[in-house]
Amino acid sequence: MLAGSPSVEVTDNAGQNRFELRLNGDLVGIIGYYEYETGRPRTPHRPVVSFMHTVITEDFGHRGLAGVIVKGALDRAREYGWKVRPVCSYVQRFVAEHPEYQNVCIPV
Repeated sequence: MLAGSPSVEVTDNAGQNRFELRLNGDLVGIIGYYEYETGRPRTPHRPVVSFMHTVITEDFGHRGLAGVIVKGALDRAREYGWKVRPVCSYVQRFVAEHPEYQNVCIPV
């Protein structure tokens, strides 16, 4: 990373059921999620998780950070073996524009 470049990190705060976006250590965005009951048997390693909402603090809006947190959250979901149910309209648009994530998601 170049000197003076902002530090951007997406982490899973499982205790609060959300992914967090930190910019230079400050919390600037979240994606809330919860495990979705589908009525079919699930294994602990393959849950279906609904991404409910994406929020970026007002001071950091319109900088592309929503895309950064959605990409980070979907990458983590893929690592976990999750299937994502994108309830959030921003996540739905992101997946439609980035077909490489369509295999992570299931229809709402």
